[in-house]
Amino acid sequence: MAKLNQIIAVEKGVKSKSFAELTEAHQAVQKPALLSGLSRTYQPKDEEGEQLPPESTRVQVQAEEVLRGIGTTLTRLFDVTATKDWANRVATANVVVDGRTIVEDAPVTYLLFLEKQLTDLHTFVKKLPVLDAAESWTQDQSTDSWRTEPVRTIRTKKVPRNHVKAEATEKHPAQVEVYYEDVAVGYWTTVKFSGALPARRVNELLDRVTKLQNAVKFAREEANGTEVTDRRVGEAVFGYLFG
Repeated sequence: MAKLNQIIAVEKGVKSKSFAELTEAHQAVQKPALLSGLSRTYQPKDEEGEQLPPESTRVQVQAEEVLRGIGTTLTRLFDVTATKDWANRVATANVVVDGRTIVEDAPVTYLLFLEKQLTDLHTFVKKLPVLDAAESWTQDQSTDSWRTEPVRTIRTKKVPRNHVKAEATEKHPAQVEVYYEDVAVGYWTTVKFSGALPARRVNELLDRVTKLQNAVKFAREEANGTEVTDRRVGEAVFGYLFG
């Protein structure tokens, strides 16, 4: 008795072959010349007339024969697909991570859905924002975010000063140069906040997603190992269609 994974492996090839043969058949019956035949003979009016050989063209494509061929090809496809789909109704497996059952009796179709979703989630988690490692962060319960310790910095202001380059005399005024001096006028106390995540948290999430991905793949392989019963529906379908 075949297993579901064997039927799945065969189905792709059967689909390709059926599509190719259906396309070929469609093209053949669209060419009137291939469906047409001819037979004619020549008889002169009298015995002295010119004798001409008979002419004939053989019919190269028989529509009924094409239908029989398509019926045979598609019957195989219909049977393989039916066998797979009927088996998918009963093929299930548990998704287990570290001994813990996350999803019980998941059908193959749902396991395929999970695989796709977890691939997208892995991409999402991998790009989550991470706290700047150059800072020291602690959780702030009041804002539900992360914060740094307060850092005090001086606020300065430029104050003009006069530099006397030459004292005043009876004949010349003093030569004074103006320059600016940074003078402390106050203090800033800064606390940084962030809604990003610690690197260890992101790595933990990535590890969980990866473990679940592997568990789903294992479950799918297990479900695909279910033995299947061959389904014969194609003959009935094409017996009705082309009969």
